Amino acid sequence: MPSPTPPIFSIPSRQSHTETTQSSSPCGEVHVIVGPMFAGKTTSLLRRIQAESNSGRTVAVIKSNKDTRYGLDSIVTHDGMKLPCWALENLSSFRQKIGKDAYDQLDVIGIDEAQFFEDLYDFCCEAADHDGKTVIVAGLDGDYLRRSFGSVLDIIPLANTVMKLTARCELCGKKALFTLRKTDEKQTELIGGADVYMPVCRQHYVSGQVVIETARSVLESQKLQCGSCT
Repeated sequence: MPSPTPPIFSIPSRQSHTETTQSSSPCGEVHVIVGPMFAGKTTSLLRRIQAESNSGRTVAVIKSNKDTRYGLDSIVTHDGMKLPCWALENLSSFRQKIGKDAYDQLDVIGIDEAQFFEDLYDFCCEAADHDGKTVIVAGLDGDYLRRSFGSVLDIIPLANTVMKLTARCELCGKKALFTLRKTDEKQTELIGGADVYMPVCRQHYVSGQVVIETARSVLESQKLQCGSCT
């Protein structure tokens, strides 16, 4: 299925001669939205993108093609908000996919599920520092083990603003800072929703990890016992 073409807007020029001269060296921005799963990162990203579009700026949204839960042609939030997007394996291919002319007309680029893009840092540098784009990035800052996930934390030094969102702990209702994996898979990248993950506070992350690790140990012990019986 071909990727959707981003909207193109004609924005009237209001620059003075001095501003026009300075625009030969464009200066963009980088804004980062992080937090655990179910914190509303994608919703926040799409609202900001929609606001930029409504103000007459040209926008495009990118997501990783690894996440196919809602199809590849749209970004869909947990509460049903939806926006067309480009689904890519890497960010370096975006300029070629969209075309040079369309890329040059872009003012704002949104990136969702940014933890899946290994070339995130280089792309943000190029887009903001050299191409004058406003880049709005949303992604997980940590994995289920509370370790850095992908390159999201690497772009913090590039950022104009950083927003840390919280969810609601599924067990007590307090602010949730972390994502607890409910299954026994151990790979870092495991795409899933509420069937695999839940947002938790610090207390229930620690106690939840203890319960999960204990369950894993019991299951491993049972597997070994079964193996020795055969």
